[in-house]
Amino acid sequence: MQCPRASATRDAGSDYAALRTQIAPLLPELRAFARFLAAQRSEADDLVQETLLRALDRLTQFRPDSSLRAWLFTILRNLHYEQRRRRRTEARAMAQQLPAPSSAPAQEAASDLAGLQIQLQRLPPLLREALVLVGAQGLDYQEAAAICNVQVGTLKARVSRARAQIAAMRDS
Repeated sequence: MQCPRASATRDAGSDYAALRTQIAPLLPELRAFARFLAAQRSEADDLVQETLLRALDRLTQFRPDSSLRAWLFTILRNLHYEQRRRRRTEARAMAQQLPAPSSAPAQEAASDLAGLQIQLQRLPPLLREALVLVGAQGLDYQEAAAICNVQVGTLKARVSRARAQIAAMRDS
């Protein structure tokens, strides 16, 4: 006779293996979302890699009745904002440690990104995030609202404002 605990462990192991195989097809979507959040490709790739590490480490926290895609997007989004906060904190600490520069630093060359990507980068982060989740990633409003941890109406308003700002940039 087989121990119930042993069969439950084996079932959980096969569930995790199945989840791992379901993650692979989502990688292009994760990378695309990370590209909209991060300024550089290498930063986006690092963000996706760290997202996958966290997801695999916390696979037991995934609820089977929820969307794996939305769960991964949430991890990626939260990780992005966590890293931004950390960089700001580190920059403030460094600014307090270093003396003020004697001359203003040279301006970096303007990015040569084209069209829509430039317009998207000009949007405020919350509007860009909402538009990318609904428009580029094809999530429905409820999934995107869950990822952003806001009400559906709030997300719809953000998408609407983002679209209006993009249209205004094109017209000017």
